Amino acid sequence: MSNAVKTMLGVALLLVVAAGGYWYGNSSAEFRVPSAEGKAERKPLYYRNPMGLPDTSPVPKKDSMGMDYVPVYEGEAESGSQLSISVDKVQKLGVKSEAAALRELNRTLRVTGRIEIDERRLHTIAPRFGGWVEHLYVNTTGQAVTKGQALFDVYSPELVSAQREHALAQQGLAALKDADDDAKQSMRQLADASAERLKNWDMADTPISELPSPQSSPSGRGGERESQSSIPARPRVTFRAPANGIVLEKKAVQGMRFMPGEMLYQIADLSSVWVIAEVPEQDIGQIELGSPTQVTVDAWPERSFDGKVAFIYPTLNSATRTVQVRIEIANPKALLKPAMFANAQIGAGKAEKVVTVPTSAVIDSGTRQTVLVRLAEGRFEPRAVTLGSRSDDYVEVLSGIVAGEEVVTSANFLLDSESNLKAALGGMGEAPVGASLLANGNRQQAGSYKAGSVGHQAQGTLEAINDDSTVSITHDPIPALKWPSMTMDFALANPSLAANIKPGSAISFEIVERGEGEWVITKLQAQHEGH
Repeated sequence: MSNAVKTMLGVALLLVVAAGGYWYGNSSAEFRVPSAEGKAERKPLYYRNPMGLPDTSPVPKKDSMGMDYVPVYEGEAESGSQLSISVDKVQKLGVKSEAAALRELNRTLRVTGRIEIDERRLHTIAPRFGGWVEHLYVNTTGQAVTKGQALFDVYSPELVSAQREHALAQQGLAALKDADDDAKQSMRQLADASAERLKNWDMADTPISELPSPQSSPSGRGGERESQSSIPARPRVTFRAPANGIVLEKKAVQGMRFMPGEMLYQIADLSSVWVIAEVPEQDIGQIELGSPTQVTVDAWPERSFDGKVAFIYPTLNSATRTVQVRIEIANPKALLKPAMFANAQIGAGKAEKVVTVPTSAVIDSGTRQTVLVRLAEGRFEPRAVTLGSRSDDYVEVLSGIVAGEEVVTSANFLLDSESNLKAALGGMGEAPVGASLLANGNRQQAGSYKAGSVGHQAQGTLEAINDDSTVSITHDPIPALKWPSMTMDFALANPSLAANIKPGSAISFEIVERGEGEWVITKLQAQHEGH
């Protein structure tokens, strides 16, 4: 190969290498530029009002209450359901979270009640016949008695006659054992009739002490002198205690005359007593028969008495809106006295495990319940939830979140204010009616309005300012609501709205719907003449 050819090939190779280097350099520069931009600090698109008002700012600023406007970065403006807070701000607010978990809700209802006597252990002694009290064995109220113990003796001529007739009939029936059938049948009927009479008096098995023998005395003068000289004692019947207990009431007095059915003694067995507890209407559905209870009384504050729910009464007290619940408690030492006031703790709740969150995690506006779900560090999402049963510390979540999701339990109301929770719930494009109230510091009133509620303007006459913080207004037709002219009572979002307006003044006002069919005045001013 000639030198000229070699020279030409070398020059061509150099040109190819130079061209490749130039292309590679340009390509590397093109790829490096985006990388440099990716490392650059993100710049906010704009700053939005922290209270949900429909105003933004291109530069950082503070609102009228000194709160910083919240920066909105590219990609975040489109997410109206999530909230982003800087990590530093989260730490300053003291945000804490806890995972939703499956738990058994063991709630304790604390109610008041009173100690009552067990009605099944109350005994009344009232003879079914008339007579006289001959002697008292138990003569003081409050005295303890045992079953079968003698209480008092009575004398009753009617009872003595009935007992004697029955004894004579029994003896006659025995004497006629060899007589014909008709005679025995007549005597048997007489014996049965006398026995039935004693049974009706509840004295069939009660012996009469010192009852004279029905047999006649022997004939003759000697027998007459013996009968006259030995006068039998007056027959009497002894009444005995039907059960162990104490004498609650004693009306028997020695020597007194009593009528049939008159109560002479009342005895109560206090080894077991009742607690009649008053349970509020809204809690009665959580109580079941057999629910365990603990009862305390002021007389023994250091002790508690175990019992269980034995009966739920079927009626409601319309005055107190409570339902009575009967609790049975063993009282072997008689420490619990009838008519004592008692405090009862009744176990309630579901036995199965359900999804629960701490009660502090729920933001309740009155018409909606919301929790803040922690998606990542500094990112949160508000969720509307449906709640079920409650315990002292936890509440059941029927829908909205699942077990394992982190919910904010502390400083959630601060996040609500700082991160515009109301706007996230109602839509970034709408300013909730409550936002204007929030801007004026009225957080309590603003939290109860529907997100995105619309205000309606109206005019009328202020008729009266009522004692319950409502006003009576005769308003003109409101076309937006298709309301004709009428006189209505409206609640005030703030009582100060009507402070300087006198009844009879022409007014203009704005109303919003706080709940279903519940309208509230958010603005109210008097109309001056010429307007």
